[in-house]
Amino acid sequence: MSTDLGFSSIIDYTVDGFDTQLELVEAFAEIQERWVRFFPGYRSARFHVSTDGSRVYTIVHWASEADYRHFVENSDTDGRMAAITKALEGLSGKAEPRMTGAPTYTVVREVGPGPQRLDV
Repeated sequence: MSTDLGFSSIIDYTVDGFDTQLELVEAFAEIQERWVRFFPGYRSARFHVSTDGSRVYTIVHWASEADYRHFVENSDTDGRMAAITKALEGLSGKAEPRMTGAPTYTVVREVGPGPQRLDV
């Protein structure tokens, strides 16, 4: 297990169904590909959808908070926000953000796999 836990930005949306989930994931994946993934320190974006069709949760992983801050300060925020607005307007259903403030987090602990118990 890595000791470099990195830094994350978390994007959380409520949606009105399974189709909207998939449309939002596709739209936001395209935004990552076009606007974000080439910045230094970008590691990945993982898209999670709830099994009841009501949420899309995206964790954007960065090597460090400094790398994320560099992205924020040097990226085309206006262009990216316009692309997000256009993506949301193009959905067949409804999606609303659930984040407030800056949705950024530092990982402080991770529990990885361990030895198998024989008495289970």
